[in-house]
Amino acid sequence: MTEMSVSAPADRSIAGERPRRPHEERAAWGLVGPAATLIGLILVVPLIVVVALSLTDYQLGAKAWRFVGFANYADLAGDPVFWRSIANTALYAVAVVAGSTGLGLAVALALQGSGALAPVWRTIFFLPVMASLVAMAIVWEFMLHPTFGLVNAVLGLVGVAPMNWLQNGATALPALAVIGVWQQFGFAMVLFLAGLSGIPTSLYDAAEMDGAPSAWARFRLVTWPLLAPVTLFVVVISTIRSFQVFDTVHALTKGGPNKVTEVLLYTMYAEGFEFFRTGRAAAIAVVFVAAMLVVTLTKVLLVEKRIHAR
Repeated sequence: MTEMSVSAPADRSIAGERPRRPHEERAAWGLVGPAATLIGLILVVPLIVVVALSLTDYQLGAKAWRFVGFANYADLAGDPVFWRSIANTALYAVAVVAGSTGLGLAVALALQGSGALAPVWRTIFFLPVMASLVAMAIVWEFMLHPTFGLVNAVLGLVGVAPMNWLQNGATALPALAVIGVWQQFGFAMVLFLAGLSGIPTSLYDAAEMDGAPSAWARFRLVTWPLLAPVTLFVVVISTIRSFQVFDTVHALTKGGPNKVTEVLLYTMYAEGFEFFRTGRAAAIAVVFVAAMLVVTLTKVLLVEKRIHAR
């Protein structure tokens, strides 16, 4: 008995374990408690309230409401406007993610080691990310104006007839996507610059010695594979931000013309604050959160798969 009682603590000390002390546990909970409480109040409680509202027929300002279960979700499943907004959001996200990622990478490659003016250009290209999108949307509205807009004036110099970009069903959503690319590519540029700075120059020298003399070959064999984690992060963050598009739609098109620019968040806004169908708007919010959760979990799974592959 004596040997066993003496050897057990020795074994725990060899394994690096020691018994927990009550005051350490209390201190740990005291440190975690404020942050956990704040997360619960800001994130968890509002999410629970939104999910609960989505199961009711509550209307903004109404004194009475009743539980309707999944009726709001069933209505959304049969609503063509809802599906149109999802399709528009998906098209917008694909265009903006592809454009901002490609343009951000191209600008980052151009600015890599470009001399004393590189910080100035980085600041200029990053300004749209920091600017108020509503204020910039007003500027874009003047630039795209059908009569005195700068865009039509420039196109007129090469013989292109003026267009009403924001009220034409064929050009309204692409015009919003161009604004989205302009607003987001600076963020991608900064991340790609950080990734490029971590690539050793010796790898480029080794690739050149192994028969990759051209810049494109070195990019394909060295730069692009090593930028894969950064690219994945940029794509996921850009996708989430693209799905959150609302400011430019509300300021420029109001979802028109004929619902061609109606996106998911604008549909939620219209249901909640124009038609006062709060329960239905909450159901759209739940769908939106679920879509963002799927995108985030996909990114986490891809990162873990890449880590395990190494």
